[in-house]
Amino acid sequence: MQSKPRVVVISGTVASGKNAILEGVLQHCSQCVRLVTATTRTRRDGEEQGKDYLFFTEEEFLNALDAGEIPEHRFVETGAHYGIYLPHLRELLAQGKTILAQVDIIGARYLKKEFDALTLFIQPHSLEELEKRVRARQIMSDEEWEARKKIATREIQEYMPWYDRVIKNEQGKLDEAIKSVVEILKKEGYIDGHD
Repeated sequence: MQSKPRVVVISGTVASGKNAILEGVLQHCSQCVRLVTATTRTRRDGEEQGKDYLFFTEEEFLNALDAGEIPEHRFVETGAHYGIYLPHLRELLAQGKTILAQVDIIGARYLKKEFDALTLFIQPHSLEELEKRVRARQIMSDEEWEARKKIATREIQEYMPWYDRVIKNEQGKLDEAIKSVVEILKKEGYIDGHD
């Protein structure tokens, strides 16, 4: 049995499958919970407060930021803030669970520094495969894809080497990627072998 609560970061490029892998790990691991991040973006149909995101007004988010309750955050071009809400993280830590956090490099570095998180990067098979996945999710121009490709290339070249482990999520092999993550968590003592 694990001796203390743990934090595991799952990051990756757009359309790398990081969310699907996180959800798959949760289905295989009763000891794991998802860290829900805070945002000021508008809630979409079907999204639930506390399950998908912690939805804040801009004023609430900025007040929490000033109070030190959101230690890392980013403001994205769509006009929304995103960040880790420390009271929620502390509440999960108090439950003694293994916390799975799907965050970007900023959040990953914070959780590594402050909570000694295990950091995992989900890598797509290739940029060509990534393009197919991205274009299958939404219609976009070649210019939009080039902008996304530039970001993904930077994440792979500059950020990926920083992570503790890299898991390749090849097309049609999602279950294998999930199994790889579960095995890493067992081997590293983040979850016990009975889960």
